[in-house]
Amino acid sequence: MIFFLRFTKFLTSLVLAALVAGLGVAAAYGTKWARELPDYRELDSLTRQLGAETKVFARDNTPLGSLIPKIGEQAISRTIVNLNEISPFMVAALIANEDRTFFQHYGLDPRGIARQFQRLAQGEEVQGGSTLTNQLVKNTLLLDEYRMARTPDRKIKEWMLSMQVERSFTKEEILQNYLNAIYWGDGGPVELYGIHSAAQAYFRTTPKNLTLAQSVYLTTLVPSAGRYFDYKTNRTTYMKPVLTRMVADGWITQAQADAAWKEKLQPRGWQVQYDASGNIVTAKLVDRKAKELKAVTTTRAPHFMGQVESELVRRFGREKVYGSGGLRVYTTLDPKIQNAVEQTSRETYYGYMTAQGQALPYGSTLAAVIIDPFTSEVLGMVGQKLVGNEPPADWNNAAQGQRQVGSTIKPLLYTAALEKGATQFTRMADQKWCTRDPGSKGGWYCPQDYEGIQTNRVMTIREGLDKSLNLVAIRVAEYVGLDTFFNKLKLLGVPPNDGTSWAAALGAVETTPVKLAAAYAPFVNGGLYRPPRYITRVTTARGEVLFDAANDAKLPTRVWSPQVAYVGLDMIKGVVNDLDDAQAGLAQRARLDNWPVAGKTGTTNGITDGSKDLWFVGTTPLYTGAVWVGKQQSGEMPKRYYSGWVSAPIWKRMMQLSHKDLTPRDFPPPPAGVYYGGTPDKGILPEVNAAMVDRSYLTRDPRQGIEEELPQAPRYRETSYASASSGTDPRTVVVDIDKTTGKIATEFTPPANVVQRRVDIEQLPGYAPDSNPQPLRDEQADPDAVKLVRSQVGGTPVPNETQSPMPEQKQKP
Repeated sequence: MIFFLRFTKFLTSLVLAALVAGLGVAAAYGTKWARELPDYRELDSLTRQLGAETKVFARDNTPLGSLIPKIGEQAISRTIVNLNEISPFMVAALIANEDRTFFQHYGLDPRGIARQFQRLAQGEEVQGGSTLTNQLVKNTLLLDEYRMARTPDRKIKEWMLSMQVERSFTKEEILQNYLNAIYWGDGGPVELYGIHSAAQAYFRTTPKNLTLAQSVYLTTLVPSAGRYFDYKTNRTTYMKPVLTRMVADGWITQAQADAAWKEKLQPRGWQVQYDASGNIVTAKLVDRKAKELKAVTTTRAPHFMGQVESELVRRFGREKVYGSGGLRVYTTLDPKIQNAVEQTSRETYYGYMTAQGQALPYGSTLAAVIIDPFTSEVLGMVGQKLVGNEPPADWNNAAQGQRQVGSTIKPLLYTAALEKGATQFTRMADQKWCTRDPGSKGGWYCPQDYEGIQTNRVMTIREGLDKSLNLVAIRVAEYVGLDTFFNKLKLLGVPPNDGTSWAAALGAVETTPVKLAAAYAPFVNGGLYRPPRYITRVTTARGEVLFDAANDAKLPTRVWSPQVAYVGLDMIKGVVNDLDDAQAGLAQRARLDNWPVAGKTGTTNGITDGSKDLWFVGTTPLYTGAVWVGKQQSGEMPKRYYSGWVSAPIWKRMMQLSHKDLTPRDFPPPPAGVYYGGTPDKGILPEVNAAMVDRSYLTRDPRQGIEEELPQAPRYRETSYASASSGTDPRTVVVDIDKTTGKIATEFTPPANVVQRRVDIEQLPGYAPDSNPQPLRDEQADPDAVKLVRSQVGGTPVPNETQSPMPEQKQKP
């Protein structure tokens, strides 16, 4: 008996010791796991960051489209919606199927936890989240950990975080975050995340318009999106029980369930026939890709949007653009200009042009772009021939298509000659010219004029450029020097390829239409080169400014002096206006009725002398544009198509539409140091009065600085004023701006940060303040200041001193 009592006492002590030790180990692990837990308060911002698509706007703040975020390298489709934007049927079906006690528990399901411990005891893998809160935590706060193998400590972290989330968030907030975060299957180019993408992919509808049957169907895909591929089994095995549970739990009536069962549901890609009772007769998956969504969603300017996407990735990195998302991007695109370019592309037909129309060779396509010559902002762009409302091919010839530029290179060469000291009166021979060149056939390079016809005359370089004579151009290149010319091309963003020699002077240089347009912009703006720009401002969804072109400190590159640039402009005005068809003029079909035009045609030749690329690059005082016509995969076109008859009329039409309703104006007047020197050749160009540069300006280094006397961009104020005396513009309004954020001031903006600014009413959406502003946080008073107060009041305790130092608010830095 004594032995038994001693054994019982020993066993009790052993059990107590084991319990204490177990509790100690559990406490140690609990403390360790608690330190490793992410901040549950990040849940709100994390779900927004995971899902908020980057929204892109035109320069008038109208939406262009959105860029889809990514997880890793996989693009995802996810649009954040509020709970009141989701069908009640969807919410009810989800709870009935995934977590029937959602509104009763506090983040944990005791029976589910018991099952997990049973699996652990049996050596089985821990699996499944038993509550919606558990699943939300797993797919957001613990997403990175769950990409690795599941372990018991990760499951316990999930439970701990779930309880914290339940204490801090309402059930409605948890539901909303869950419905925006959950995975819903493969969408082809994108992965489907969130109820908005699921509704779009499977039914092409919005979450708010989901029917009961559609909601039940989408709910059954949450545990396994692969059920999409076996609709018949999914309907009978999973959808029917969900409807039954919804009736049992009081979410719907039996009549509603019966009506939903009889609804002739047709998920995208499926052809299903039902009988009168709602049972499936036949079900066939006819298009596995029908539920796919695009990686870039936009209905406007898709080629421009592609360039915006590339620029964002280059500037901010893929993680910022796709991983966090939620950017607000304000671009340079002008909807009026974009519409003009698109309309021109659609109007251009295939066939042979016999009048002042626009025609393309069969099998060819086109690219067109318009930029602001004073900023190089891209205002409109198409990268393919548009046909009706059909979506264009993805490849953007305007910004991605590297093509030889032909004679459009010549104005850049001739302007380099002007800088060196030539004038428009300088004469060169249009005669045979050859030089040794190991890269050419027979070791000699002997260019020819078009179709091998040469005049054997000595002529002014103005006439040579007007007629685009190669033998005159090659002598101009000899005068300038290839090294000097190539350096200029590099400054203008169109560097020649390695190994290119004299052929570069005749257009054997490859670039894109948008870059070539930017290279022509210095003719208008006084000799300054700026690379093409697509973005003016980028902010986060909460208004934090990440980029503002107005504050970009990068200066333009000085390529020409204002004087040389103006004379170069005068020469390409001559290309358009000096000669007509009878005089072998090449660009007269680019002339506009009321606006001055300057520009140059360009043609590249194939092996059998059929043209390959047809160009026109030109400018008005307001816009600079380029048009390219050619075959997508390269290749020759019929001989009878010429750039002056194809590309120039296309350019003219898009400029006509772009300048519609604008008052015509001339190019800026010549700067100091430029004068008109008369007619360079009275017999050939009797009505020309050529611009000349004062020789003293040629000795100046154009890189010494930007002269003050630069052409100014035309500014149109298409508006009226209430009265001449008041100066009030009815299209603007004065608002209080928070100068630290650039947004409209709120009640939380310190008075010292408020400034008044006049803003165009149509631009007000871009100044919208944060929709959820946070108050300034309270901070503890400086202890030294408290001591000083004590000493000044003779040791009398300050109010509430015994509780805590008096808090004071500090302004945001």
